[in-house]
Amino acid sequence: MSTTSDKVFDATPEGDEPTLKRVLGPKLLLLFIVGDILGAGVYAVTGTMAGTVGGIVWLPFLLAFVVATLTAFSYLELVTQYPQAAGAALYTHKAFGIHFVTFLVAFAVVCSGITSASTSANVLAQNFFGGLAINGWMDMPGREVITAVALGFMLLLAAINLRGVGESVKFNVVLTLVEVIALCIVIGVGFYVMAQGTGNPAEITVFTDHQDKGLFLAVTAATSIAFFAMVGFEDSVNMVEETQNPERIFPRTMLTGLGIAVILYMLVAVSVVSVLTPTELEGIREAEGAALLEVVHKGSPDFPIDKVFPFLAVFAVANTALINMLMASRLIYGMARQDVLPRPLGRVLPGRRTPWAGIVFSTVLALGLIWYVTSDPESNVVANLSGTTAFLLLCVFTLVNVACVVLRGKRDPNREVFFTSPGPIPIVAALLCAFLAGPWVGRPVIQYQIAGGLMAIGVVLWFITWLINRRTNTREGEPVGIQNIGKDDQVPPPPPGL
Repeated sequence: MSTTSDKVFDATPEGDEPTLKRVLGPKLLLLFIVGDILGAGVYAVTGTMAGTVGGIVWLPFLLAFVVATLTAFSYLELVTQYPQAAGAALYTHKAFGIHFVTFLVAFAVVCSGITSASTSANVLAQNFFGGLAINGWMDMPGREVITAVALGFMLLLAAINLRGVGESVKFNVVLTLVEVIALCIVIGVGFYVMAQGTGNPAEITVFTDHQDKGLFLAVTAATSIAFFAMVGFEDSVNMVEETQNPERIFPRTMLTGLGIAVILYMLVAVSVVSVLTPTELEGIREAEGAALLEVVHKGSPDFPIDKVFPFLAVFAVANTALINMLMASRLIYGMARQDVLPRPLGRVLPGRRTPWAGIVFSTVLALGLIWYVTSDPESNVVANLSGTTAFLLLCVFTLVNVACVVLRGKRDPNREVFFTSPGPIPIVAALLCAFLAGPWVGRPVIQYQIAGGLMAIGVVLWFITWLINRRTNTREGEPVGIQNIGKDDQVPPPPPGL
């Protein structure tokens, strides 16, 4: 069986072209996963969820964790079988062998990283100015100033990523610790309020239908929103070629990271419900990314914690953006190296060995996205960007789970198996992901529009590259071995013209 066929969107060197460094051990990988999952998600969506289901805000977090974990099983089965960069794109290609579908999946993952980082940038700006306002240093500025800070932050991330993945992941260690501290403050405030007898612990089991959806639809809608807080584990598979011994350390590390995240989320949800009244839970939806700041501000009036917390939140949210832009830039790099995006997007800095062209391209897309979404003064910026991220990834996860089932039938019996998802779990996960991606969960139309617009940009670039390849008689993927897919791989050749 040919092993070169595994290198779809791979980072295989060509001639003297530099390769990526394997700098991630189990500890750094765990911090990478935990930091990516925790970051902006809980800050961005908790308010919206509380404004949908009231006191049982913890339940959508739990359900989103279940769906994410079922999908993580499929990722673990696949990443241990195909430990090459590209993640979902590689698995889709190995399962279906249709290059255009492979590209769509890969670019959807890129777009999800960009929308997630853009969400983080806006949440960061809101918490930053919220901290200045609470400390009495200035009044809360208008949306234009918040947007300007968000744009400036994206440029700062690009500079950090250009320094290299080693520096970026070390920076991630510091930010992950800050994330955990910030969430522990929220949890501590909630349990302190309950200990004082002034909280509302009885509300934890109360469902309040703020939007007249009914229990099932309200919880389903909130679970779809909460899914944004549980994503991040899938980013790690795109760092596989920078990970040491990935086949053995990925399963334990990924599941541990998911478990840590859901425990913290559940405790945060309990704290939010304990501190805020039912009326405040309904109104917290409008707080967008500053919901947890309101919890700390109300729950600790006699302590200066609320004056420090927003700045801790700034660092915590920055971590999510950093990791997502790392992932997006490296996937763009891989697609350019495979001739499905313009070849110049695969350029690497000789000294730093970082994909500078992919970093620049992903940053420009993020800047344009932030400007577009904030141009409508009536839009909920954080909700629309986080919802778009969740939608894109739910679509990708559906295909990854299906690909897991398909590839089981193509598995080489002589190849070592490191991890297998139990029984029919990939099928169940595919159905759940597809259900949460549908319009019946109450997803606003603008989220579909944002996702469609970003994908359209990718399709245009793909088509331009296809024309260039056709003129130069180059087929997608040929430089690193797609032309070597053997019959034993059972992956059909690309259709004519692709």
